[in-house]
Amino acid sequence: MEHATNFSKFGKSFQEDLCHLILNDRPFADQMFEVLDLNFLELKHLRVFVERIKRYRSKYGVHPTSNIVASIIRTGLDGEQESVKVRIREYYARVLSTGEIPNSADYIKDVALDFCKKQKLKEALIKSVELIKSSSFDEVSKVIDEALKLGSDNAMGYDYLADFEQRFVKKFRGPVTTGWSDMDDLLKGGLGKGELGVVIAPTGAGKSMVLVHLGAQALKEGKNVLHYTLELGDTIVASRYDSAITGVELKNLVTFKEKIYDEVKEIEGKLIVKEYPTRSATIQTIKNHIDKLRRRAFEPDIIIVDYGDLIKPEASRKDEKRHQLETIYEELRGLAQICECPVWTASQTNRSGLNAEVITMESISEAFNKCFVADFIFTVSRTVEDKNTNTGRIFIAKNRNGPDGLVYPIFMDTSNVKIKVLNKSSESVNDIIQRSSKERLETLKEKYAAFKKEGGK
Repeated sequence: MEHATNFSKFGKSFQEDLCHLILNDRPFADQMFEVLDLNFLELKHLRVFVERIKRYRSKYGVHPTSNIVASIIRTGLDGEQESVKVRIREYYARVLSTGEIPNSADYIKDVALDFCKKQKLKEALIKSVELIKSSSFDEVSKVIDEALKLGSDNAMGYDYLADFEQRFVKKFRGPVTTGWSDMDDLLKGGLGKGELGVVIAPTGAGKSMVLVHLGAQALKEGKNVLHYTLELGDTIVASRYDSAITGVELKNLVTFKEKIYDEVKEIEGKLIVKEYPTRSATIQTIKNHIDKLRRRAFEPDIIIVDYGDLIKPEASRKDEKRHQLETIYEELRGLAQICECPVWTASQTNRSGLNAEVITMESISEAFNKCFVADFIFTVSRTVEDKNTNTGRIFIAKNRNGPDGLVYPIFMDTSNVKIKVLNKSSESVNDIIQRSSKERLETLKEKYAAFKKEGGK
């Protein structure tokens, strides 16, 4: 049986991170307060900090928010030594500056709960020895059973009353700009943490160019961009970033090599381009790669996957292709939530989208259900005429955070990855489709009339 009676053997950082978790994770705090003796905390300022949290919960029946704890630290430390107050304020300032839950949260929770539960069980066993002399077996059994139940996972979900304060904490989505002001307005600043955005276009319409544009805009904002390519070479993708950032045409990159380097070296954000052969990487492959990057101090602010349809399904899945694709897109959104950053990917339309004026979600290849899990979907349509004139259209097919069903004309120059969203079109999707059909019909009539005029030869 362990002889230690506090957390001293785990170190100061462990204890500070534990208190951080007690503050920010209400279900975990519920478990800990069943088994935690404040004296388990070796440091005085941490004992006082956690005691104030416990006192507030007991008095008001709700878990305190960060703002409430800040107020308690300012005005509710009367009676404590000045040195303790200073250390609490310094500690809480570090917690606020860090912001995020510690990376080793699961380990800290497991170790802390295991230690506390063993201490409670030890107390129960000592008490049982005395009870055996004077009490019945049932009473002894009850003492042991109650000790074993303490600290168990009793989280049932969001508690409407206990978590009351959490409803009024402003949620920060951490949106990452698209570089298009109209699009950012629709997205309330850009695609946010844990959200999945999908670009839909037919083959050759510029899906990969659009994804590079989105990554380049984030990079210029100082964000860390992680770009997975499952179709193109990593150096090809990196060259497109060169062009998107500097405006130098792809064919002239070698000529302006020094100019490009001087410009891109000033960017604060970091770009990692990882190439996998087509259908060789699963979602787990990508997760493993992200873990390796994190161990080297690279934390992605945005992840781009070019493109989702080319991810390899898990070997255990023998479903139809449409079911496999649906699962892949669900896992991509799960990846966004785990990494707490936006994920952009692309999907290919079926043949009906090849020369369409506007591409709707009906043209999505193979798996319509993958639309359900995405937070934002826009399509890119470029007819043969559009490609010759560097024009096209974007259709907002789905938007969880705002309006959809809107059509925007675009300028797209693939020679230097320059893409602009122009003022919103006054025409509706149906108007454009009807106009396109009418124009095609008029063209056919003109050709038939000319054919008849020439004598039907």
